[in-house]
Amino acid sequence: MPIFTYTARATNGDLKTATIEAASRDAVIAQLRKMRLAVVKIDENAQKSTKKGSVKIRDIVVFTRQFSTMVNAGLPLVQALDILAKQTENKTLSSITRQVMFDVESGYTLADSMAKHPRAFTSLYTNMVAAGEAGGILDVILNRLAAFLEKNDKLIRKVKGAMIYPSSILGVAVGAIAILLIFVIPTFEDMFASVGVPLPFPTRLVIGMSKGLQDYWWAIIAFSVISFFMVKKYYASPNGKLVIDRLLLKLPVLGDVLRKSSVSRFTRTLGTLIASGVSILEGLEITARTAGNRVVQDAIMASRASIAGGETIAAPLAKSGVFPPMVISMISVGESTGGLDEMLSKIADFYDDEVDAAVGGLLSLLEPMMIVFLGIAVGGMIMAMYLPIFDMVNAVQ
Repeated sequence: MPIFTYTARATNGDLKTATIEAASRDAVIAQLRKMRLAVVKIDENAQKSTKKGSVKIRDIVVFTRQFSTMVNAGLPLVQALDILAKQTENKTLSSITRQVMFDVESGYTLADSMAKHPRAFTSLYTNMVAAGEAGGILDVILNRLAAFLEKNDKLIRKVKGAMIYPSSILGVAVGAIAILLIFVIPTFEDMFASVGVPLPFPTRLVIGMSKGLQDYWWAIIAFSVISFFMVKKYYASPNGKLVIDRLLLKLPVLGDVLRKSSVSRFTRTLGTLIASGVSILEGLEITARTAGNRVVQDAIMASRASIAGGETIAAPLAKSGVFPPMVISMISVGESTGGLDEMLSKIADFYDDEVDAAVGGLLSLLEPMMIVFLGIAVGGMIMAMYLPIFDMVNAVQ
């Protein structure tokens, strides 16, 4: 949002010069009139874009908690936003908060003002705020939003941890093998060449791998980089995302973690939206956009179409193969009893615990597997290089 420098005259005749953020010159004039200042001069400043900055979920959680407390205490929205803009450590979020404050002061609703900044406030966030404004329970909705964001952030970190840890161990294993092939194996090769001893097949194989890595390391790196970007580009396409997301859900162990986290995220998001007064059709659309998995997204949108046609939400979810029978049954019960939001919340709590257990099981399984893999790979290469030495010792005896 542009920054303007203005000169204005107060009611006592004094001139005042300051800066202000606003959507346009007319918005600045409107702001100054509310402050009972007569405009003398307005200039738009050149400013650095805030688009490069990032806003973390943790920043939004703290912002939302504090905002909820202030609204509950009876502070006007503009005053609460002004305080938050001043005390927020994240500069990008601070700037966005100030822009939201100016828009609210200009007559926009809080939800509409926040919707202009999707980097900080998702469609889920702004729709819940709109429901809170309409129902006069904004503080309750903000508190509910903060709790939802905290649990969602915790879930995301668990899933990321489950994927990063084995990748790190694999990286260490590959690094150790590369060091052996580049620095250790050539020493053995020179020694065998000086002696002129015949080499068995395992030794020749390891030496060939060492030479290949030394001679074609650039080709290996280039192939890896090109493959990475090709997969990334394919994943960005609608069909590619569907194929890869379906494969990820079918992976042993890790697929179970992803499936349970998808169920937890879906039920938590939809339950929070419905409890906040968002219509189920709009709630399903928002939940689909935040699903994080194309298979789950398609299942949710199919459920939305089913409800729009007068049917239930459960049947299309059952067809996707992602949601377990227990989840489908509990959702059906929630629909029939009119307590869908409470039932979804219970399912989310249950699957949060399931994700914890699945992540723990994944890590406890992968750690010994990676150690065994590293031991076999490194031990096998060392044994292969010692075979000619054993042959020489036997020949001497």
